[in-house]
Amino acid sequence: MLLDEQHDRGSFTCGVESLDRYLKTQAGQDVRRKANAVFVLSEVDEPARIWGYYTLCAMAVSQGDVPETARKHIPRYPLVSVTLIGRLAIATEHQRQRLGAVLLADALQRAFESASTVGSSMVVVDALDEPTAGFYAAHGFVRLPDSLRLVLPMRLAGGTAE
Repeated sequence: MLLDEQHDRGSFTCGVESLDRYLKTQAGQDVRRKANAVFVLSEVDEPARIWGYYTLCAMAVSQGDVPETARKHIPRYPLVSVTLIGRLAIATEHQRQRLGAVLLADALQRAFESASTVGSSMVVVDALDEPTAGFYAAHGFVRLPDSLRLVLPMRLAGGTAE
């Protein structure tokens, strides 16, 4: 569900200061300004308590930044329209329960569904560190050389490999 006023952003902590700070201080403004869509995971019985969140926004990457393995799935324009999963975090007390994979699946489904409306050839993530890059790679993302940026062609995000 989309982040709104009912959600308790102040008590969220995932162990990564930048992700905690974003949710507590910037996410509400980003939603109001339509700079990012912020989606939260919470329990039905306790909807105000955030178990995890992720952000989606549109951006463009240079054709040269797309790995060869992904190029057959995208148009040959100088700039390629993509959907960025800017942040993805799970509250400390809910980590190691595969909720990151649940949020990622939701993000990919939303990205795929919106791609025909806004035009997006790939999903992009900028991993914070090597373990995070490994998480995305395990879910099919391809890593750019010498970078923590990973991409997934939109067809694969929608589960239709060609």
